[in-house]
Amino acid sequence: MIRPKRIVICGGGAIGAAIACFLSLRGARPIVIERHEVAGSASGKSGGFLALDWCRGSPLDRLARRSFELHAELATRLDNPWGYRRLTTYAGHAEENGTARGAAPRPWLSEGVTLTGQLGSARSTALVEPRAFTTGLMRAAEAHGAELRRGAVVDLVRDKNGAASGVTLDSGEIVEGDAVVVAMGPWSILATRWLPLPAVYGYKGHSLIFDTGDAIPAEALFLEYQEASGEVLTPELFARADGTTWVCAISSTGPLPVDPAEVAPDPGAHARLEAMCRTISPVLTADRIVTRQACFRPVTEDSLPLLGAVPGVAGAYIATGHNVWGMLNAPATGEAMAELILDGTTHHVDLSPFAPGRLPTFKGRL
Repeated sequence: MIRPKRIVICGGGAIGAAIACFLSLRGARPIVIERHEVAGSASGKSGGFLALDWCRGSPLDRLARRSFELHAELATRLDNPWGYRRLTTYAGHAEENGTARGAAPRPWLSEGVTLTGQLGSARSTALVEPRAFTTGLMRAAEAHGAELRRGAVVDLVRDKNGAASGVTLDSGEIVEGDAVVVAMGPWSILATRWLPLPAVYGYKGHSLIFDTGDAIPAEALFLEYQEASGEVLTPELFARADGTTWVCAISSTGPLPVDPAEVAPDPGAHARLEAMCRTISPVLTADRIVTRQACFRPVTEDSLPLLGAVPGVAGAYIATGHNVWGMLNAPATGEAMAELILDGTTHHVDLSPFAPGRLPTFKGRL
């Protein structure tokens, strides 16, 4: 009897969970190593917005289109425990202390908001609740034989030929595997200590979640918003199926803590968000806020993800750097990485534009 392939996946975010899900559906035995919690970082705090064709003209286009298709398929196949819903998506602008321009463009918006067009319909834009999506994929993977372990990966184990054969945890435990996948979001840069990889950086975003009930329909809004200081923000508002509305607008650079549990918001960032929301909608009041949060999303030097085999180290792979499109592109990434690991090639999406060897190896100090 042939033993199922053991694939060690470093990271329990949306990308790691998606890879585990598709590997397990193929009969492999994924082992997901997570130091914090599944969906504990950006995969539990992002907006969860999905778009069919917003990456057209870029190397991401095929990955995004395939992933948008898979989102619908997975929601149907797994009984949609993560609130997948189609949306109508609008663009517009507003300004702090701006004067009303007549009737509100939508029942839930303030009169000072001007809509300038429709960016997407229920055919081309959708939404998931990201934490439920990530944990749902992980549960589906476990139901098909995947394993979740707590711990921090501190080194790669190699066989006598130098190929990846497992990882070492901070506890000293060795977890053996036939292949190893680095999928730790911005914390993937820690893997440059033991693998020849390009740099992955963290970009911090701040968001609020409001309990809005049925006051806001299945709609999304992308705005240009001018604060009284003159600074222009680009808020995004997404109404979820669970009766909450997610709003973001403020991003920043800063040091990435080694422990994801130590990510903290920038001083004053949430106060600015709250002031903005009061201007945009009478529904988005402070007493409806249920969560104030911050997270780091992973970015690379050329803003494209790192997907594929690690050059020079057989059995080692990386899947990270999706920037703002991590939740959208998780399913197609999971499918393609499972194909690459088990079949040696991909069948739906060409990953060559995302090969880690296209960028220089990180030579800095951590």
